Amino acid sequence: MAAKPVLALARTLPEAVEARAARDYDARVAPVDAPPLGGEALVGHAAGADGLLVAPGNAVSAEVIAALPESVKVIATFSVGFDHIDLEAARARGLIVTNTPDVLTDATADIAMLCLLGAARRAGEGEAMMRTGEWIGWAPTQMMGVQVTGKRLGIVGMGRIGRAVAKRARAFDMAIHYQDSKELPVDLAGDAVFHPTIEDLLPHCDVLSLHCPATPETTRMMNAERLALLPRGAVLVNTARGTVVDDEAVIAALKSGQLAAAGLDVFTGEPNVHPGYRDLPNTFLLPHLGSATIETRNAMGFRALDNLDAVLLRGGAPGDRVV
Repeated sequence: MAAKPVLALARTLPEAVEARAARDYDARVAPVDAPPLGGEALVGHAAGADGLLVAPGNAVSAEVIAALPESVKVIATFSVGFDHIDLEAARARGLIVTNTPDVLTDATADIAMLCLLGAARRAGEGEAMMRTGEWIGWAPTQMMGVQVTGKRLGIVGMGRIGRAVAKRARAFDMAIHYQDSKELPVDLAGDAVFHPTIEDLLPHCDVLSLHCPATPETTRMMNAERLALLPRGAVLVNTARGTVVDDEAVIAALKSGQLAAAGLDVFTGEPNVHPGYRDLPNTFLLPHLGSATIETRNAMGFRALDNLDAVLLRGGAPGDRVV
C-alpha cells in the first residue's frame, strides 16, 4: 500500500475535520494553536509535508513561502479570505493556493444582522447593565436606540454575503442600496438600488454594512471624508475585514455623533483591538464570530480538504484555486 501524503495542519481544527484528515493523510496536527504558528515555526511544521492547511492567523509571508520545503505542493486556507498569504510569492514558486468560498455565507450574514441590531438597539450596553446589576427597572427614556425597521441599508460589496444580508434585511422592511464594481442583474439584486461609487451610496445609508474583500484599494476605505457623507446618526457594521475602516476616523465619528453606533466583528491587527473601541459605549464588539457555527466550520474544513484531495490524492485541479 502506498504511503499516504503528508498534510500539515497549522491550526487546531474542528474534530470532524481533523478526523477526516487523519483518515486520508498522514496528518500532522499543530502542536499549539495560540499564538498561531508563523515564521520559522510554521516552516518547521511543514517539513516533509506535501500539503499545508492554514487559517487566518498563520502569516504565510513571502519569507515563509521561500523557506517552505520543496515537498509542499499546495496551501489550502480554512477561510474565504486569503490576505494572510502572499499570493505573488506563491505564484512565483508554483504553489497552488485554495480557499473555502460559498460555505460560510449564511453564518456570516447572520452575524452581520446581529451586529446591525446589537449596535442599533444598544444590546451590548443593555447586556452589560444586566450582568453588573446596574439595571434599576424600566424607564421611558432608558436605553433608547435606533429603530431599523423601514430604514435604508447600504451594502458595500454585493457578493454572496452581501446579498444574504440584503435578504435578511428585507424582513425588517429595510430599503436596500448597494455599491459594487458593476450593477448586478435583477435576479441577483432584486429591488436593491445600485450606486456606481461609494460616494454616491453613502448619503442613502441609515445603516452601512461592509462586505468587500481586503485589498490595497479597500484599505482604510471608510475614512473621515467618507464617514462624513453618511447621514448623521448612521450605524456602521463591519463583518468584512478590519483593514477596510480607518479606526481613528470611526472612533472620532462615534464620539461626535456622526455615527450613532458601530457593530464590529473584525479588527485591524486581530486579536489586538484598538482600545478606543472598548472605551465607547456605542460599540457592539464581537471576536470574529462570522463563520463560528459547528455546521459552517465543519463545512469550511471539508471544503479545504476537498481541494487538497483533488491535488494530493487525485493529481487533479482543485475547485477553489486562487493561485
